[in-house]
Amino acid sequence: MKRRGLLIILSSPSGAGKSTLARRLMVWDPTLRFSVSATTRTPRPGEVDGREYHFRSREDFDAMVKAGEMLEHAEVFGNFYGSPKAPVERAMEQGHDTIFDIDWQGGQPIRTSVPRMDVLSLFVL
Repeated sequence: MKRRGLLIILSSPSGAGKSTLARRLMVWDPTLRFSVSATTRTPRPGEVDGREYHFRSREDFDAMVKAGEMLEHAEVFGNFYGSPKAPVERAMEQGHDTIFDIDWQGGQPIRTSVPRMDVLSLFVL
């Protein structure tokens, strides 16, 4: 029987080190997958669509939310951010654990949207 992957949620207030922890975990275990969030903000210099974020127009983002394609979403400083559901479900079905690097408000909807046994949630201070 194939193992189902886990969702590993690293959440914290901004600046607590969750991104550093996520990067180090992925070096330690290269089988881990990273959940790339979608956002309506514009890319910063050097950012690549699909690597740092999936950059979407507000209309496209709204359509994804309405279609139920997000595990969670929130507005932060006038831009929307969310976790697309399909890549996470695909990774879990293939037995890969997926790391989420999200702020504290994004973790709760994910924890309540998947079976409890599939989630490991860590709050970083």
